[in-house]
Amino acid sequence: MSGVRRTVNRVLLGLAGLVLVCVGGGVLAAATGLSVPSWWLWSGKNDVLLSEADRTRWRSDGWWWPTVIAVLAVLVVLALWWLLAQLRRARLSEVLVDSGDGEGALLRGRALEGALAAEAGGLDGVARAQVVLTGKRSAPRTRIRLLVEPDAAPDEALGRLTDEALAHARDSAGLDRLPAEVRLKAVKHRAERVS
Repeated sequence: MSGVRRTVNRVLLGLAGLVLVCVGGGVLAAATGLSVPSWWLWSGKNDVLLSEADRTRWRSDGWWWPTVIAVLAVLVVLALWWLLAQLRRARLSEVLVDSGDGEGALLRGRALEGALAAEAGGLDGVARAQVVLTGKRSAPRTRIRLLVEPDAAPDEALGRLTDEALAHARDSAGLDRLPAEVRLKAVKHRAERVS
């Protein structure tokens, strides 16, 4: 999915850049008095983008405003879709596991995430764990968020996560390395009264 999104981004940005360069170059050429093709919209320094007649031509027709609103709504929806696609981080859908026969096998990314989250969430001092796989299917990376108990020591929770849960996931998937970015957050709790 990230490859498709990357290709769509490049094509859209390339087309937008090409249109902006062509239109901007044409407007600049017309404004400086250079010769422009006869079909070009602006041919002189005093030309305007839309004349009074062009701006008011279809205003009284019944189809004009619904069409304008529909086109603008579609553009807004497409722009929001594109923006959300940029903000969403790519999640690894499968991991390539060396099966020893030279062929390899594919492990669902959600399955590995679930197993790792379950084991990390069961560690002493950890209230909950969230795991997301990123990277390439032959070289996955993990982003882990641990919600630790108020009385837990963060260094111990991180050590157990590294030595137990991450090591088991790495070994079970047959990976040489499984880099992880771990974020720790403490469970919210009431302040204890000291007497």
